[in-house]
Amino acid sequence: MSTNKSILTFAIVTLSLMIPSPASMFAQSAPPSDQQEQAPTPPLPQQVPPPAQQSAPPAAPMPQQAPPPAYTRGQLDQMVSPVALYPDPLLAQIFAAATYPDQIPDAARWADQHHYLNGQALADAIQADQLPWDPSVQALLPFPSVLSMMASDMPWTSGIGNAFLAQQKDVMDAVQRERAKAQRFGYLRSNPQVIVSGGPYITIMPANPAVVVVPYYNPAVVFVAPAPGFFVGGAIRFGFGISIGPYFRPWGWGPGVYARFDWGGRGVFINNAPWGRTWANRVTYVHPYPAVRRYAPAAHPAEGHPLHAESERERAAARGNRRVEEHHEEHHDEHR
Repeated sequence: MSTNKSILTFAIVTLSLMIPSPASMFAQSAPPSDQQEQAPTPPLPQQVPPPAQQSAPPAAPMPQQAPPPAYTRGQLDQMVSPVALYPDPLLAQIFAAATYPDQIPDAARWADQHHYLNGQALADAIQADQLPWDPSVQALLPFPSVLSMMASDMPWTSGIGNAFLAQQKDVMDAVQRERAKAQRFGYLRSNPQVIVSGGPYITIMPANPAVVVVPYYNPAVVFVAPAPGFFVGGAIRFGFGISIGPYFRPWGWGPGVYARFDWGGRGVFINNAPWGRTWANRVTYVHPYPAVRRYAPAAHPAEGHPLHAESERERAAARGNRRVEEHHEEHHDEHR
């Protein structure tokens, strides 16, 4: 009996030495007293894709282009009536310049203040002043009365310019209809200043290729049948001619480069090149004027010429088919 108790006691002591106590287990799993508890690992920063892979910001919406105007046949007839009887070269230049209506008032003012210059002196002044307007507008500077007419009625100028951009063929058709009326009623015919063709398309060309005249007429008169006994011969008056020699060739004037119409093909030629400005490309189109330097609207050289606006007497004389120049003699020596 005592032997069995001894064996049992020996077995218990042996097992107690082999199984660690809870205290020793805690001591082994606990971190050393001189170390801080480890903080959790922070998440990695989100990877940024390289610039080439970044999605582009949403594009700004393109400005919506205004729809082109749509004038009726009657509206176009009325719009062209004030200029339909102008000589073809001058009419083509007017239509082209009218597509830049915002430049017309300043050009009209410059032409008025320099009206006493002509020929080479005027061409030199245009170049020297580094004018910022399109060459199609500069081409009308020898014609102060035309620019004055356009500047005095800007709604008309803008309208005819927009119509020419959007409905060029329709505008040309309207000119032919109005000319046919004036010719049928006996108002429009050849004279010492212009040569009028009989058809099928009616052309009006200067009798002297180096001189362009500006007609004066009342649209309410020349496009309707004359009253019995009315003298049709005086209904259209042609003012004094503007000498267009080689000085203005860079702007599309002069024999061989006259602005002109291809009436059958409904085309317009300015400076011997097809006029290609339309409603769709009006912002970007640049018509070729190889000999005209284009200047940005910035500071310009000091004005080198006296500025004299036309007097009422000078304007009235031009409308009466003669020329009175009150400033020519005063500055003749300066600008000859």
